[in-house]
Amino acid sequence: MQTRSFRGPRRSFHKPPFRQGRFGRKSGGNAGERIDPSRFVNKAIITEEVEHFVPEHAFQDFKVDQRLKQAVISKGYKTPTPIQDRAIPHVLSGADVVGIANTGTGKTAAFLVPLINKILLNPKEQVLIIVPTRELALQIEQELKGFTRGMRIFSVCCVGGASIGRQIEQLRYPNQFVIGTPGRLKDLINRHMIKLAGFRTLVLDEADRMLDMGFINDMRFVMAGMPKERQTLFFSATLSHDIERLISEFLREPVRISVKTRDTAKNVDQDIVRIEHGRNKLDVLHDLLHQSEFSKVLIFGRTKHGVEKLSKMLAQRGFKAESIHGNKNQSKRQQALKLFKDSHIQVLVATDVAARGLDIADVSHVINYDLPATYDDYVHRIGRTGRANKRGKALTFIE
Repeated sequence: MQTRSFRGPRRSFHKPPFRQGRFGRKSGGNAGERIDPSRFVNKAIITEEVEHFVPEHAFQDFKVDQRLKQAVISKGYKTPTPIQDRAIPHVLSGADVVGIANTGTGKTAAFLVPLINKILLNPKEQVLIIVPTRELALQIEQELKGFTRGMRIFSVCCVGGASIGRQIEQLRYPNQFVIGTPGRLKDLINRHMIKLAGFRTLVLDEADRMLDMGFINDMRFVMAGMPKERQTLFFSATLSHDIERLISEFLREPVRISVKTRDTAKNVDQDIVRIEHGRNKLDVLHDLLHQSEFSKVLIFGRTKHGVEKLSKMLAQRGFKAESIHGNKNQSKRQQALKLFKDSHIQVLVATDVAARGLDIADVSHVINYDLPATYDDYVHRIGRTGRANKRGKALTFIE
């Protein structure tokens, strides 16, 4: 079946739109990566039947505890997504799994549901989940709590930017799930607050992003302290040479599941906004945000300082806007996210790292106010809209 797509004119620009390391860290991709702006133009696929997926299971079919089935169904899960359908049986069987899936495909439930069942079968089991950002760690814990209400399953979230004292206090009690970012986990392991010998299950989520963010040595440190006999689940949106090396290093004969069908979501309409000579980029953004369809807008900026400045300028112009970036403490970031999730503000301005893994419903538009460092970063950014089979729009400013 044919899909409608449009490729913009190929032009050269004086400034290369992509440069390695603009965010102060290696951002993935090849050194000096330069992508033609026409790659930011791609019309959403109109026919929803394209690549129609027929699941092999219903959630009722999975061999899990009846209480867990009930919790899954009461949360509104009926038909598994492709990654859930393919991964859950293998995780239940105890196999190591490599899951290659785009963001927003339901992979959190793909590992949480079978691992909760593992704990219900043996409450002494312990699971360690490592993720690249605090926001993703908190989201996973929130989803875990939604599934395990009343089951006496306990968890602790160990992330930077939050009180280590409180985390140490929580770790004094038995927790079946420890969810955290590599740096803070390493700190707590060094303080002997997390004893890795007790963890026989490990999840590495968004492993490609952890690699990009320079966490490889922290990940290796954690792996080295874990029992050799363990179950390891490894999720990534991309499969590079470095990722393959990690898989061969960390996993034993893993089952490979790939449900990644394309680089960018089929239901995200992508286009560029050319800033004409003499026009101010902020004025162009102002005019867009005044249009009624721009109801819930995630704007990406290049630097922490730039993101903060832009959100303040938008607020001065009368828009309800907040920001999230690495210079904000955890409670302020969570507050801004909640306001955006609950639609109390129209605009959230973010850096790439701060927005990694965010799952926010009904984002109408993603705007790349500053160009991303790599095409992978672009794919990640626009994946924040067009989620759960809804339509979304992504616009990239080109000066």
